[in-house]
Amino acid sequence: MKRPTHSAQQALAPNLTRLRAYSYLALSMALVGSYVALSRPLMAAIPLFLLAWLRFGIGGVAMLRWLRPAHDDGPLPPETRRLLWVESFFGNFLFTICMLMGVSRTSAVSAGVIMAAIPAVVALTSWIWLRERIGLRTGAAVCCAVLGIGLLAWSKGDDAGTAPSNHWLGNALVFAAVVCEAIYAVVAKKLSASVSPRRVAAIINRNGFILMTPMGIAAAWQFDFSGVAPGAWLLLFFYAMAASVWTVWLWMSGLKDVPAAHAGIFTVMLPVAATAMGVWVLGESISGMQLVALGIALTGVVLATLPQPAARA
Repeated sequence: MKRPTHSAQQALAPNLTRLRAYSYLALSMALVGSYVALSRPLMAAIPLFLLAWLRFGIGGVAMLRWLRPAHDDGPLPPETRRLLWVESFFGNFLFTICMLMGVSRTSAVSAGVIMAAIPAVVALTSWIWLRERIGLRTGAAVCCAVLGIGLLAWSKGDDAGTAPSNHWLGNALVFAAVVCEAIYAVVAKKLSASVSPRRVAAIINRNGFILMTPMGIAAAWQFDFSGVAPGAWLLLFFYAMAASVWTVWLWMSGLKDVPAAHAGIFTVMLPVAATAMGVWVLGESISGMQLVALGIALTGVVLATLPQPAARA
């Protein structure tokens, strides 16, 4: 058996690098979908504001070194500081509250379908804020997101264990979290040119901890920590590390070797993972209408994130 020549090894190296980057991006989005689904049993064990406060605290300890500026980082100008606070308020503080409250009032399957609308909502937000053009394919993706969520609302009776009023409120809160995530993504576009990804992640996590501290202390003062099972503490550690550290590192590492337009395709893993965790781990059922809604929503993700064909000369 012949060994690969030196030139063949050189040709193979970029492909392996690209495959590794793809695996980072897919795992990052799968982790997001997983912790969205698994936050539901956490909400049953720990009050919302205490859960969010502990999540920011654990993540902050893990990212203490990221807060220190690198040798080539200059002082942050006032405009950048304001953007970081906007990023913290919408992308960390408000997103966490809306997502946790929403998932506790609806199913993980429904949350997965709704969160598939993230690329379409990001496109709309970029059009409103940054005046970026919305093409035919992106417009079709927005329509798919609206249709998928509409079908999900029509199948409201299929979510076991949730009252109709809670179901509607839960879905509305999850969609509010999607809007917060879209604002986070648009502001991140402005920050990416001047602040490193690690420093952004550490600063907005710190700011989220500050914003959540008054409510977290009030919740902790009245909470019996001895009643929390060891498994819930382990799940909390996974949630905090996945939401604050692992997903950020994996996503930024993958982006080093993959164009941003290609990387967006891997957001499809978010609703798939959330739905799978809801069905296989939490024991939720999925109806035919929810499957149709998920399929339409995933079609919208692919339409929104596939790279546009190159223009002919």
